[in-house]
Amino acid sequence: MFDAYAGLFLSALLSATLLPGSSELLIAALAAKGHSLMLLWLWATLGNTLGSALNALLGRYLLHFRDRRWFPFRADELERGHRWFERYGKWTLLLAWMPVVGDALTLVAGVLRVGWLEFLLLVGVGKALRYAFVLQLGVWLSG
Repeated sequence: MFDAYAGLFLSALLSATLLPGSSELLIAALAAKGHSLMLLWLWATLGNTLGSALNALLGRYLLHFRDRRWFPFRADELERGHRWFERYGKWTLLLAWMPVVGDALTLVAGVLRVGWLEFLLLVGVGKALRYAFVLQLGVWLSG
């Protein structure tokens, strides 16, 4: 059976890749239904971090296809991510949770071949903090 946590993991993973999506609504709905906040936080963070790792792999190995129609990032998104990365370095990966620019940052990190340990640590911390905030906001709003 496909349970709530596996669904959240998959939603969070896909949300961090080239596919459009948002796992925030799902995590809020599952929290409202009484699922464990700690498990929701853990699975969402893990899925979203691994989704960003897929973007980095794309940057490492598939960037030469950037002129193809199916390539998931527009030139302006890549340029913006590259500028941020040049200006602030690997620490920008803490912002990988941000819409649009976060995906580009993880792709640029792959292009620049940021080490996997640093990548996973920085991206994971940023995404963990974001999901903790989303869950805390849900708790505050629900009373």
